[in-house]
Amino acid sequence: MILGYLAALFTAAWLGNFIVKRLILRALERMMGLVWRDWSQNLPLQKAIRRLSNIVPALIVMLGASMIPEIPDKTAAVFDNLCITFIALFIALTFSNVLDALNHAYEKRPEARAKPIKGYLQLAKIVIYIITAILMISTLVNRSPIFLLSGVGAIAAVLMLIFQDTILSVVASVQISSGDLVRVGDWIEMPNLNADGDVIDIALHTVKVQNWDKTITTLPTRRLITDPFKNWRGMRESGGRRIKRPLLLDQSSIRFLNADEIDSLKRFVLLREYLNGKEAEIALWNQRLGDHAIVEANRRRITNIGTFRAYVAQYLKHHPGVHQGMTSMVRQLSPTPEGLPLEIYCFTNTVAWVGYEGIQSDIFDHLLSILPEFGLRVFQSPSGADFQSLSVRP
Repeated sequence: MILGYLAALFTAAWLGNFIVKRLILRALERMMGLVWRDWSQNLPLQKAIRRLSNIVPALIVMLGASMIPEIPDKTAAVFDNLCITFIALFIALTFSNVLDALNHAYEKRPEARAKPIKGYLQLAKIVIYIITAILMISTLVNRSPIFLLSGVGAIAAVLMLIFQDTILSVVASVQISSGDLVRVGDWIEMPNLNADGDVIDIALHTVKVQNWDKTITTLPTRRLITDPFKNWRGMRESGGRRIKRPLLLDQSSIRFLNADEIDSLKRFVLLREYLNGKEAEIALWNQRLGDHAIVEANRRRITNIGTFRAYVAQYLKHHPGVHQGMTSMVRQLSPTPEGLPLEIYCFTNTVAWVGYEGIQSDIFDHLLSILPEFGLRVFQSPSGADFQSLSVRP
């Protein structure tokens, strides 16, 4: 007789589950789709409602078991405990999906990139799951949750060891958020972890970086606190990207310019003012030398490398791709066995990678091509073709 009642009870639970999911839930989803435009895109909230509907058959079984005549009290208690455990589990899963839906809605806000809350919501999920696990165990063993909590102190060290990564990740997430160290969309560089690209996700335990080769590096969140890294956000926000590259000049090509060469270079618009001013300055200097000016070593003269340096400075000043509100200079570095480095230091007026490389290449294309006008040569190690040309000379 009891088996017949149990079969009827489970059939009623199955029918209740069928009605809720196939009729009521579908009607509710259609209604929400008409009222809420973004309903179809909010998958976490849809999952929350579907999981919450799973408690209906458990409620039917729990209420119906107590109404079966002649059912033993222990059997009824087992049904109640199992149903309460089932309900607690799906309520916890529903809360988890609600938190996911909250994060889904928050990520659409403009401040979400600077202040992500995904890590904090994951921490809230852990707390919910711990509380749910305690309630489920206490229900199954038919003991008060306080009885289970009384033994937590004895295993505190074990819990600290188990949740060590979580605790460190929580502290790291708070420091990252409060210090605004990393945002979603930032370009960060961590060579020791093979990460060089854009941050695409910041979670409680991990940070995902999409590298420039489209691979994804997953970093422990705490490593952003314990390890040094470079964040290129400042460059992007400034509106200018730095060019810092030298031209290696053959030092044997550096010399003074004669009068004819100076007159020839005056045809360059960018050099005309510089050369006229320089000639006047040098003439005044040499005039003050008096009789000592007879010796060429005592006189000041215009050099081809100094003139070229002035030309490059003017060229950068008038280049449409160079940011004129940032530092721009041309400087000599210490001579090396590979030549004399003449470094171009400036900023482009774009931070886009392709545009930046185009401007940089345009500048150096021009400078390398115009070097012979100044009697200068770039340094280049001899190649096989150079030795071959030497061997065939008479």
